[in-house]
Amino acid sequence: MAKFVLAGKADCPFYAKAELLADKLQGSLPNFSIHKICIHPDEWEEWLEVTCRANGWKHQQSPLIWRDLVHRGGKGMLLGGFSDFLEHCQDYYNITLEMPTDLMLKIAAENLETKMKLIVEEERRVSLLQPFHIWITSALSPACHMLIPDLLSSDVFPHVSAVSLHLLDLDGDEEALQGLRMETEDMALPLLHQVTVHTDLEQAFEGADVILLLDDRWPDGGDAEKKEEDEEEEEKRRQVRRISERYLHYGRLIAERAKREVKLIVAGDSFANLRCSVLLDNAHSIDSCRFVTVATQLEYEARAVIAKKLKVRTSDITDVIVWGNISGSFYVDLQRAKVFNFDGAIKGPAFFSQPVLEMLYDRKWLETEFQDLVGCRRADVVSKTRQGAAMSAVNGILAVLKAWNGACGQDEVLSLGVKCQGHYNLPDGIVFSIPVTFKDGKWSPLPDVTIQDEMRERLQLSADELRQEKELGSES
Repeated sequence: MAKFVLAGKADCPFYAKAELLADKLQGSLPNFSIHKICIHPDEWEEWLEVTCRANGWKHQQSPLIWRDLVHRGGKGMLLGGFSDFLEHCQDYYNITLEMPTDLMLKIAAENLETKMKLIVEEERRVSLLQPFHIWITSALSPACHMLIPDLLSSDVFPHVSAVSLHLLDLDGDEEALQGLRMETEDMALPLLHQVTVHTDLEQAFEGADVILLLDDRWPDGGDAEKKEEDEEEEEKRRQVRRISERYLHYGRLIAERAKREVKLIVAGDSFANLRCSVLLDNAHSIDSCRFVTVATQLEYEARAVIAKKLKVRTSDITDVIVWGNISGSFYVDLQRAKVFNFDGAIKGPAFFSQPVLEMLYDRKWLETEFQDLVGCRRADVVSKTRQGAAMSAVNGILAVLKAWNGACGQDEVLSLGVKCQGHYNLPDGIVFSIPVTFKDGKWSPLPDVTIQDEMRERLQLSADELRQEKELGSES
């Protein structure tokens, strides 16, 4: 039995010709066997060096052909390249091969295409064995229930083939979490690999690729009578301390257990900037750019108020910026905002837009009533529905994830709470909402933004408020 091994670059025309000759021999001779090794062009040189060193050979080009003598108790015997193989076939088997150059190139291209498909299939197989881990806190919240169906989607995670979903609720009921797990499994979502539920921090954030922190419910820490007697400031101080204590534990566990490239999103109505800040302060091993706070819900609420004023759809308003403390003192900035489909003196096709500030002439309304309307809109929704504004919160979270994962245009502007590091001359070290864009899985501050003196005074008020919250949280 003559057994040969044929190895070469996937795009090498001489490998293609040697492959065809070997197939001809194998089909004609009963005792002739060929084993083919097709190597990706980027991996060829390293593979060739390792193989030759292991066998004591010297060879520099594709293909590499040797006779396998392992079954005879010896290592392979180097034959050489294509010319050596062709000469061997002519001398020993009286078989040769004529092949036009264009056919050689065609087969080489087909080999490369096949190799690339095999690589993609292998990567998919491996990814199925190593699912993408998503952790959600406060998993029994209405927002989580609404989030799950759209979260486990290729629209949000275009490069993920399997997701392990981990539902954590420290204040929740085990039975309720199991019910949520069952309901999630019943949806038969294509990306879903498994669902786990947790009511403690024993395994929290293990192997996390994405962490969504939806916490908005906090233990009282005191009786109702005491709360009635306390002043509002004292109640705020107690709540900040409870939040800081929990997020301190979260931060340390994330640093210890989550992946280095984890994407962490803080959402919710209460002290969102502070919660993100506490995480950052206790997860030093992870780049601060991996932590963001969702301001998109507030941004969309502002768009809705403007849309009503201009009598257009909310989706017709874009590039609204939210600065500052998302859960407190913020400022809605319209310097880059655009309106589409506006029924004014100038009209254009669907892609035509006009600056919002040029369409809104009432500057007094913009600086007073507009800001107040945005600030009260969520509370107004809650008072009418008698439940949290979970649907708009989920929409904001999904918008951030899509942008972060490259599923949106690179020119799309979002407002995010991020750690200030000299951005726009804002105070360093606080989590502050600023305008950003995403590119290649990373956010960057929006350039060419003007901050006038009056606006800077407003932003300074937000910064002072955020510093006070941090100080409250750090008090023993």
